Amino acid sequence: MEQNRNLSVNASHTVLIEGKRRMRITGVVEVERFFEDEMTVRTDAGSLTVWGEGLKLGKLNPDDGQVLLEGDIVSLEYEQPEQERRPFFFHRK
Repeated sequence: MEQNRNLSVNASHTVLIEGKRRMRITGVVEVERFFEDEMTVRTDAGSLTVWGEGLKLGKLNPDDGQVLLEGDIVSLEYEQPEQERRPFFFHRK
């Protein structure tokens, strides 16, 4: 896999949440960390962190970039890739 690919352009990433108890994520490049209450994956669209309770990896298929997460899903958040972050108007040197 190419290191310098533009992550925000690739359209193969999807998230499907079924009844707050099951989440299917596609376009996963790497599982960065996993705990019972938090999981972070790097996707084609940037890093995605999911918070919840009793989280379990139901399926992890690195060949097709799919992850199935089960448990009580509370929230999720994308982290914007470094190259796309805008600098603050005021900043310290």
